[in-house]
Amino acid sequence: MQAALTIRNLRVRPVSVPVRIQPVAATGAIPTMPLVLIDLETDQGITGRAYTFAITPLAQKPVVEALNGLAGLIKGDPVAPFEIDAKLKKRLTLLDTPGVFGLALAGIDMAAWDAVAQARGVPLVTLLGGHPRPVKAYNSCGLWVGDVAKLPDQAAQLLAEGNFSAVKMRLGRDDFAQDLAAVRAVKARIGDSVTLMCDFNQRLTYNEAIRRGRALDDEGLYWIEEPVRHDDYAGAAKIATEVKTPIQIGENLLTSFEMLQALEARAMDFVMPDVQRIGGVTGWLRAATLAHAFGMEMSSHLFPEISSHLLAVTPTCHYLEYVDWAAPILEEPTVVRDGHVTIPDKPGTGIVWNEGAVAKFIVQ
Repeated sequence: MQAALTIRNLRVRPVSVPVRIQPVAATGAIPTMPLVLIDLETDQGITGRAYTFAITPLAQKPVVEALNGLAGLIKGDPVAPFEIDAKLKKRLTLLDTPGVFGLALAGIDMAAWDAVAQARGVPLVTLLGGHPRPVKAYNSCGLWVGDVAKLPDQAAQLLAEGNFSAVKMRLGRDDFAQDLAAVRAVKARIGDSVTLMCDFNQRLTYNEAIRRGRALDDEGLYWIEEPVRHDDYAGAAKIATEVKTPIQIGENLLTSFEMLQALEARAMDFVMPDVQRIGGVTGWLRAATLAHAFGMEMSSHLFPEISSHLLAVTPTCHYLEYVDWAAPILEEPTVVRDGHVTIPDKPGTGIVWNEGAVAKFIVQ
């Protein structure tokens, strides 16, 4: 039997990774991916790996500093994710753990779970009680707000990449007529047999969300994501009653307690936590229990390398959001076949760095 792991060191490296289709979020364009790589090294020679998405280069240095600071609190401790989570959150009680420290905590948690699964010699999904299996996914690598004329061809390209049957586009232009034209142009190209989701990325006011949502109700969209500010649960609940198309929120939920509030407010028809925001693997498991209790379909946000393992053990598993943002720095990027992400049948999460690429993209 593998001896219990103890933490020897936490190696932290910021990288700026190129992206083939530049995302345009509510905060603006993201020309490169500001990631922070985490190697949780143990005395037993096993290294757990994970990465965090700092969202903006401005946050990379604070995330690195937070991780280095937290490392000093857990060196020499057993690699026991629940215990690490409880210990670090207790130390940060007065500060609370949204923002930078939340990202750091989730990164440590994900790396710890990877290490434990490696020590057991099984994939993370198996450690959690499941088995490696295909997980239904949609391609979320493009269709950002931009030139409407280019979107139909890009949608066809995204669908063809992994024989996807679902794809997501972003809306939120100042002129809603352009949004409507974009949806119709993409739908005309991909046909009714393909599932099309849309994401407003928190860009609308409550009244504008109602107006646009009603106008989109007959356009065949599978869901409308984050129409208003992410923490306006009351507003989202009213929108959900006024708009026929299902409302999807959840990527900005910071804890299972916030998720409970959103569920109780009936702020969504579907929920999609982000493994980084919700608290890593530990936070995800708690969130999945809540979604199960409320009978709510649960999808993932970003991080397909680890989210696939987690969705495979989520009782109300819905869709995995596929992005390839970390692919350039991975030895074996996520594989998509027939619109499903394949969970690698190897110990841990399957994350191994391409050190040549890491050296190329490192931020000094």
